[in-house]
Amino acid sequence: MASPQANQALQVIRWGIAGPGHAAARFAQGLAAVPGVSLQAVWGRNPERTQAFAARFSVPRPFDSLDQLAAADIDAIYVATHPDSHADLCLKALQAGKHVLCEKPSALNERQLVAVLASARHHDRLFMEAMKPPFFPLYRRLRQHLQADPIGQVGFVRAGHADATLPSTYPLHFAALGGGGIMGIGPYEAFLAIDWLGEFKRAQVMGRVGAAGVDTMALFQTEHARGMAQLHTGLDLLSRGDALLAGPLGFVTIHENWWNPVRATIRYKDGHIVELDEPFVSGGFNYETDHFCTLLRQDLRESPEITHALSLGMARLLEAARTALGVRFPGE
Repeated sequence: MASPQANQALQVIRWGIAGPGHAAARFAQGLAAVPGVSLQAVWGRNPERTQAFAARFSVPRPFDSLDQLAAADIDAIYVATHPDSHADLCLKALQAGKHVLCEKPSALNERQLVAVLASARHHDRLFMEAMKPPFFPLYRRLRQHLQADPIGQVGFVRAGHADATLPSTYPLHFAALGGGGIMGIGPYEAFLAIDWLGEFKRAQVMGRVGAAGVDTMALFQTEHARGMAQLHTGLDLLSRGDALLAGPLGFVTIHENWWNPVRATIRYKDGHIVELDEPFVSGGFNYETDHFCTLLRQDLRESPEITHALSLGMARLLEAARTALGVRFPGE
């Protein structure tokens, strides 16, 4: 008689994608490294792009409407559209009985995310925000190392990234799409701060808002249950994307780009230094997808890594940062 583990390994998770853009392409590439999955369907607003995506990744069912995707014979939907439509698409998928992995940020604000999580509970479906860093080999090894050779309780996090190379047509430049550096780059920084420092309490914010109505530079200092963070995002300057975790016995530098972590340096109070180097494969989206599929096979409805409480905390932090600068999106 086969073991439960063997039966789980045989369960194929059938995926559909909403939004055939850059993130969806990286997701599809990563699926090749995930055991027991198949990409069965894709839908996008632009029929030509949808057909091209289906041809590129051998997706058998490119759909013309979201209703077709929601009704398809699939298990889960990866929502990879712009943030302005995340909540609506998640609700549609959950109501159709599909499990949902939603690209970050999973909603424009806390109110929308609360509705999505309520729907996931009501329909008994798994919902997870797609936050990839904690599943990378380097991040996992760093956690293990700090348990064995600690720097003490982390009390300060510094992280940020500004990218002035993005063209004027890039979605982050448009308020109607839920753009801005805080929403496009900030979710990673919000995750890192909450992951190491705990519950978000309050923020102090400085920044600039451009003519398009989105933040072009933001510095937000945040207080948490176990410490403080200094975070920055930007669209009109250029900065490196490393991160710092500081404790009483030492500090960690996660080298750029820290959200696709490969290398970390740990410097200790007593003078010794540890270098960690852990490359990733298949673009990195594969690790969070594999985690999501494992949860499904275990019949779980919430990730212990990217919990609903963590996602809510991220939403509160991002909303506090952008509203402090006067950034509001259509319909809010």
